[in-house]
Amino acid sequence: MFGDLSERQSDRRLTESGGGPEHRLHERRNSSLDWIALFKNADALEVREALRDCEVLELSAGSAVLSPGQANDHAYILLSGELAAFLSQEVRADQAIAFSRGDCVGELSVIDGKPASALVLALSSVRLLKISKPVFCERLLVIPQIASNLMMSLTERMRRSNEQALKAQREQLELEHLRKELSVARQLQTSMLPLQRPLFADRQDIDICGFMEPASVVGGDLFDAFFLDDRRLFFCVGDVSGHGIAAALFMARAIGLIRVLATQVEHPDELLGLLNERLCIDNDANIFVTLFCGTLDVPTGILNYSNGGHCAPMLVLGDSSIELPIPKGALVGAFPGLKYQRMTHRLQEQQTLFCYTDGVTEAQNAAGDEFGEQRCQMVLNRSCTETLPKLLDDVRSAVKLHTGADTLEDDCTMLALRLAARPLPA
Repeated sequence: MFGDLSERQSDRRLTESGGGPEHRLHERRNSSLDWIALFKNADALEVREALRDCEVLELSAGSAVLSPGQANDHAYILLSGELAAFLSQEVRADQAIAFSRGDCVGELSVIDGKPASALVLALSSVRLLKISKPVFCERLLVIPQIASNLMMSLTERMRRSNEQALKAQREQLELEHLRKELSVARQLQTSMLPLQRPLFADRQDIDICGFMEPASVVGGDLFDAFFLDDRRLFFCVGDVSGHGIAAALFMARAIGLIRVLATQVEHPDELLGLLNERLCIDNDANIFVTLFCGTLDVPTGILNYSNGGHCAPMLVLGDSSIELPIPKGALVGAFPGLKYQRMTHRLQEQQTLFCYTDGVTEAQNAAGDEFGEQRCQMVLNRSCTETLPKLLDDVRSAVKLHTGADTLEDDCTMLALRLAARPLPA
C-alpha cells in the first residue's frame, strides 16, 4: 500500500509513527511529496488520503509497463530506477524517451480512455506507484493544483518527446503522440475554467456566463468567477501575450495565483499589485498578461474594479451599450514595483456587464478590417434581451461571419454578468 514517498527515505510506516511532536509529523507529511511533479504544492494530506489504497510495484529490468495498443486503466509514478518510452516496438537507445524520478506515466490513456501509444520499459529495477483510473480521475484531479501540475508536466514531456522524435527522424509518430498530449492539455486547461452555462444556476439574483476558444490547441486567455462570500462575487478576464504552449503555462500560473490572492486581499487594485510582483519573478521569457478584475456586491450592485492594460468592458442596458470607464494600469508581470488604481460603478437591474479579450474585437477579415468595438456593440444591442449563453454565442457567430473563417487568429474569450430584477417590496 502507499506509504511515505519522501525524497530521503521510503519508510512506509510514517502514518503509523507515534514518535516526536505532532506538529513535526504534520510538517513531514506536508513536505514529503513535493519532489513528485504531479503533487507539487498540492495539499499532502489530501493526496495521501486519495492514495491510501494504492500499490507500490517492484519490476525487474526489461519488464514492460505499457505496450502500444494495450488497454490501460492505471497511471504510474516512477519512485526509483530507470524507465523509458519507445514510440515503436523496436527498442533502440537513441530513440528512448527517458522518465525522471517522480514523473507520471500512462496518465494519457487513463484520461482519454484510449489504448497506450508507446512502449514503456523498465531499463533497470524500478519501483512504481500504481494509481487506478477512479483514484486518478475522481480523487486526485479534483485536488487544487494537481490539474495545473499535470498540464505543465505534459507540456514539458511533449518538448522532450519532440526533440527526441526529430533526432530519430520519426516525425509522424511523434506528431501523433504530441497531438494526443495537446488534446489532453486542452482538456485540462478547459477544466481549470468555469465553463458551466450559466454559472451559479442556483442563484436567482445574478446571471453569469463565460466563453473561451483558443486559437491553437491550448491558449493564453483566462477568465474566472467565484463568490468570496454569500454576496461578493470576484471575477476577472485576462489575455496572456502570445498564444500556444508558453501562453498556456503562464495562464495556468496566473489563474492559480489569482484564486489565492482574491481570498487574501480586499480590493482588486491590491490584487493586481501583488500578482504583478509574483509574475515578475523568474519571468525570463518576458511574458505578461492584461487583466481586468473586480468585486461585485450583488445585493447593492456596487462594483469595485481595477485594470492592468486590458480593454474596457461594455455596459449593456436595453438596446444601448457603452464602455465602462476604467483606470489606467500597466501590463501585469512586465515590470515590478507598479501600483494600480481602483474605480467604482453601480450596476443597474437587468444591466449586463460584457468583458472580453482583444481576440474578439481585433479579429480581421480577408481585407484586414477588424471586427471592432462598434460591431460588437451592435450585436450586444440586438441580443440585449437574450439569455447570456445566447448573447455570447451571437457575438462569436458575428465574429465568424466577419472573418469568414471557422478558426481564430487569436484566442477569443468573453465573460458576461447580469443583475436580475429585484422583487418589489411588499
